Amino acid sequence: MNRPLRSNCRDAILLMVACVLWTFTTAVFSQPAAPSDAGLSAPALTPFSSASGTVPPAPWHVVGLPNSRKPLTQFDITPIDGHAVLRVQTNRSYANLVHELPNVVPAPGTQLRWRWRLDEPLREADLRRREGDDSPLKVCALFDMPLDKLGFVERNLLRAGRSVSGEKLPSATLCYVWDATLAPGTLLDNAFTHRVRMMVLDSGEQRLGQWVEHTRDLGADFRRAFGHESATVPPLEAILVGGDADNTGGHSLGYVADVTLSP
Repeated sequence: MNRPLRSNCRDAILLMVACVLWTFTTAVFSQPAAPSDAGLSAPALTPFSSASGTVPPAPWHVVGLPNSRKPLTQFDITPIDGHAVLRVQTNRSYANLVHELPNVVPAPGTQLRWRWRLDEPLREADLRRREGDDSPLKVCALFDMPLDKLGFVERNLLRAGRSVSGEKLPSATLCYVWDATLAPGTLLDNAFTHRVRMMVLDSGEQRLGQWVEHTRDLGADFRRAFGHESATVPPLEAILVGGDADNTGGHSLGYVADVTLSP
């Protein structure tokens, strides 16, 4: 292999690691347990409303990009309308609030529920372009899809990324987002990696300052996003809540109430 080709392969691997670390970083997850065939018996997501102060309750924890100088998106608990909710503030920043889960296959009909409210949007965001790849609010489900379900190139890039990082990087991430312009129902690949799919639930500014409730069938949404790769729903590794404005250099403010899983 000549030097330019070696360099291109190395750059591709490093880009894959950086892209997949969009939702993952060192020391976030321990090695997963063996998947259970019993299905998902409603693993508890610790409610934000259970916090005793302003810090999100454990095991929720903030995850930024490794070896990055980018400021972290700010997550804190604050009272809104008499309820303790999560406040998500971006300012040229990037971070996720992650809640690990048992490596359990979701039962048919498993629903992910939450309420969110956007007060200050990211008007320059455009998920179709890397320069605009930001979301003021997102709720994501991380799945452990078997590598043999991936295409040859992505499978080997992910293997290389795991080898370089020393971590079990996620193979399939589905993110529900509040976007600036794309129509609700839009489904698209993340601008940096096909291993992350973005599903727009709310768009624009008509509902700014209003609580919007969502109930999503995880299995149905996974099949819509990744069904061409896997007919079965793989184990869940984590749920995360996030917001980022590092690509647009913008600022946003939003809130997320308790996130729950139920079969």
